[in-house]
Amino acid sequence: MFKFFQNADNRSATVVRSGLDDGSLILVDVREVTEFRGERIGAAINMPLSRFDPTALARVADPSKVVFQCQSGMRSMRALKACRAAGIQVNGNLACGIGAWKAAGFATVRG
Repeated sequence: MFKFFQNADNRSATVVRSGLDDGSLILVDVREVTEFRGERIGAAINMPLSRFDPTALARVADPSKVVFQCQSGMRSMRALKACRAAGIQVNGNLACGIGAWKAAGFATVRG
């Protein structure tokens, strides 16, 4: 399992929040729409992994600024892998997902 996370830039919730605040990061939530609608990080955009298209991401965002996020980190790593397979260099991952965000005491949006 740990090998799965080796090649990612796993960022803490604090680092991601700082990047969102200063505009240096774009947070992409790869959870499904129902999960996203139920609770999300306010600045995140939703691109569900079940229909994730790395080339579409590259058309709308600078890949070097993207940080993927999911519930715990597994789906975001799959999104990273899909990007790399498509030749799109995204390295950012919110370590431990939205769970880490909430554990750090940061607000989420519900509903």
